[in-house]
Amino acid sequence: MNTPAEFTIVGRVGEIKQVGTTLRVSIASSYSRKDNRGEWIERTRWNEVTIFSETTRGYVRRNIGKGDLVFTSGSLGQTQWEKDGETFYGVTLAAERIERLCKGPNHRGDKGDEPQEAQRPAVDDSDIPF
Repeated sequence: MNTPAEFTIVGRVGEIKQVGTTLRVSIASSYSRKDNRGEWIERTRWNEVTIFSETTRGYVRRNIGKGDLVFTSGSLGQTQWEKDGETFYGVTLAAERIERLCKGPNHRGDKGDEPQEAQRPAVDDSDIPF
């Protein structure tokens, strides 16, 4: 019996990088909650999304840019990499679907920029890209 788990992320695009034959997209999602004083606290979390499909990679290159609000869905996967002899682990969403919900504040219309070549994106929760 096949029982797949599907996950969704809605958030703003931070960075789009070409890594080998895949695209890696960092997406910032904000979560709000009340603290013990009843005040609202907002926390931004970074999510890494990996896009394998050639068709979907083309769509992202042509239509999605930094700051755009996107919806993406797919399955979770684990990543592992080494830096300075230390092994790190992470979680990525293997995107099966991604859609732009609205343009970001800096969107220039048709995208002519190609994603940057990268080895491994660094993600810093305090760095808000838009």
